Amino acid sequence: MPTDQTRRPARTGTGKSESAKGQDHTPALALTAALLGFALITLDASVVNVALPAIGSALGGGLSGLQWTVDAYTLPFAALMLSTGAFADRAGASRAYGLGIAVFTLASAACGLAPTFPVLIGGRVVQGAAAAVVLPASLSLVRQAYADPAQRTRAVALWGAGGSIALALGPVAGGALTAAWDWRGIFFINLPLGAAALLLLVRAPRSERRPAPLDLPGQFTAVVTLTALTFAVIEGGTTGLAAFAVALAGAALFVRVERRQPHPVVPPTLFRDRAVGAAVTTGAACSVAFYGVVFVFSLFFQQVQGRSALYTGLLFLPMSGLIGLTNVVSGRLAARHGPRLPMLIGQALAAAGLLGLLVVGSGTPAAWVAVLLVPMAVGCALTVPPLTVVMMDAVPAERAGLAAGVLNAARQVAGGLGIAVFGALVGGGFVVGMRASLALAAALFAVSFVLSFRRAGRPASRA
Repeated sequence: MPTDQTRRPARTGTGKSESAKGQDHTPALALTAALLGFALITLDASVVNVALPAIGSALGGGLSGLQWTVDAYTLPFAALMLSTGAFADRAGASRAYGLGIAVFTLASAACGLAPTFPVLIGGRVVQGAAAAVVLPASLSLVRQAYADPAQRTRAVALWGAGGSIALALGPVAGGALTAAWDWRGIFFINLPLGAAALLLLVRAPRSERRPAPLDLPGQFTAVVTLTALTFAVIEGGTTGLAAFAVALAGAALFVRVERRQPHPVVPPTLFRDRAVGAAVTTGAACSVAFYGVVFVFSLFFQQVQGRSALYTGLLFLPMSGLIGLTNVVSGRLAARHGPRLPMLIGQALAAAGLLGLLVVGSGTPAAWVAVLLVPMAVGCALTVPPLTVVMMDAVPAERAGLAAGVLNAARQVAGGLGIAVFGALVGGGFVVGMRASLALAAALFAVSFVLSFRRAGRPASRA
């Protein structure tokens, strides 16, 4: 989540700005540290999916336990991201980044050593909270390390590409680690990577602390609302109804709190521009489709078709391999034709891909399923870069960090809820529930397509 670092660089006692000070170090080291941390936390959002059957066999927990294994990371990551940009400013980006990476690494060790499901879920919650701190702090490190705007733009682009590639390669890495090591390997691999990020941070420029308001009541009510809603979807029954009531009460309180706060985590005025709503809805549709499909088909390949974890990871390789390339193509299309055209093409392709997956049954050849997964993934990859442009064009420059935080949080929340809903549907019959999930995701894309067509950025950008 980009934080607002466009202010005039703070002066140090020697008369040098923080950006200039960063040039005394090697900017590439700061970029490498930030990219490694960002890739690490992004990878953890998808690497666990292929290992879920192995985790279930070792620790039990049933389908709901597998859903919580993913959502216990995604929910705190999403909800706390609303405030961690301000926290990174207050603590200083380098301090916040170091703290986040250290906690994330220790939590990864706890997950890898977890003897029971509750311990694993607790470790995943801490991982998600730490990841929410790492994301904005890592981007701030990149921005302060490069004084030249052109160099900074290229560095930020590389930082973003690293995260996209890590997310796409998560299922493949998860399958390989589970097969070569054990499901615990997907957590233990974070230990040397986290240590490397901290070692690189030693030579990165130190960051000054900056005043930034925190909306703790709004943050608290957001966490309660999202957790209760996810609990209601996953657990169901009487307990689920009670949790849903808590979610409704929390949502009402959140709206009331945000209207009264001088610096709310989600300002109501942000959504006065209809393009913001279109961008958020489209981002949510992409996250529901991508996270939900990877979750369901990781289980489908192994539990329904009896494939190994390694083979399952390799089946995701065709779709993963095209995501990074498609992101580049999408950016060029948006630069030439405006963001609206690639957004519409991407959503139409993703919806068509989801509908094409409806033909998949328990006896469908796995290689054919791997091919059918490609249009959905390519459509999402084509959609995300321009929807970010639409979001940034719709808000003033001084609110860019806030808008990016809201967009990223909405996407993460949608991904977590998508996994909860998809898991609930397949619990009543896998193939039937899988098809219902795919149809639901396609319908969500139909809604976002209409909103994008009517509200998203026209060829004339407002930037």
